[in-house]
Amino acid sequence: MAIDRLQKIIAQAGIASRRKAEALITAGRVKVNGVVVNELGAKADADSDTIEVDGKVIRRPKAWTYIILNKPGGVVTTASDEFDRKTVFDVLKGVDTRLFPVGRLDLDAEGLLLLTNDGELAAGLTHPAGEVPKTYRAKVKGMPTEASLDRLRAGVDLEDGPARADFVHRVESGGPKTSRENAWIELTVTEGRNHLVKRMLEAIGHPVIRLRRVAFANLDLEGLRPGQHRNLRKAELQKIKAIARTAIRKRDRRRAGEAD
Repeated sequence: MAIDRLQKIIAQAGIASRRKAEALITAGRVKVNGVVVNELGAKADADSDTIEVDGKVIRRPKAWTYIILNKPGGVVTTASDEFDRKTVFDVLKGVDTRLFPVGRLDLDAEGLLLLTNDGELAAGLTHPAGEVPKTYRAKVKGMPTEASLDRLRAGVDLEDGPARADFVHRVESGGPKTSRENAWIELTVTEGRNHLVKRMLEAIGHPVIRLRRVAFANLDLEGLRPGQHRNLRKAELQKIKAIARTAIRKRDRRRAGEAD
C-alpha cells in the first residue's frame, strides 16, 4: 500500500509541483479509477489505483534514482531537441530509468547536473524560496578588480531585477588557457534565473568565455570527468533530502504569508 495525497503523488511523478498539482486537481483535470477528483484532501494508492492527469496515466517509479552528471559543453539539458542536438540523456549511458534534470545548464555550460525521477525533491531544490546554493567557475574576458567583485557581492541590477553573489573570488587557475587577458572567477548564487551568472558578469563588464558549475547544494564533481556520471552516495542523498525538506518548508511558509 502506498496511500498518499493526490498532489504528492503527482509531484513525485514529476508532472508538476505540489502547488500546480493542487491547481490541476481543483480544475477537475485529475481522475482516480476513471472518476474525476477535485478535492484537495483526496488520497490514492499510487501502486494499485489508476491515476490520470489530463487523460494520461501516471506511475510512481518503482525505485527512486539520483544521479550526478558532469555535463560536457555542447549538450542540451532536455529529453529531446528539435534541432537534433545531443542531449544529456544521450550522455547517460547504461541508465534506463526515466529521469529529468533538476534545473538546467545552458548548451555551452559544463559541470554538475543532478538528475532524478523524484519530482518532489526536484521541486524543493529548484524553488526560489529554498535558496539552494549553486557554485560556478567562470572564465571571463579581462581581469576584474576587487571593486568589480564587490559589485557582485552588493548586487547588480538586471533587466528582471537585482541579483547578488553570496560568495565570489578570483581563482588563480580554473582550467586550461588562462592568460593575462582573462581571469577565472568562482561565485555562489542561490537563484536559478535564466543565464543569471552570465548576465551578472556581463553587468560588471566581464563577459563569460567559459562556464561550469562545480557544486550544487552539498554535491560536487569530485572524481567525475566530463561526460561521466554516478549515483549519489548514501550520505549525499540523506543530506540533499534534508536540504530539499528545508527548502519546501521555506516555500510553504512564504506561501502562507502571501495568503494572509
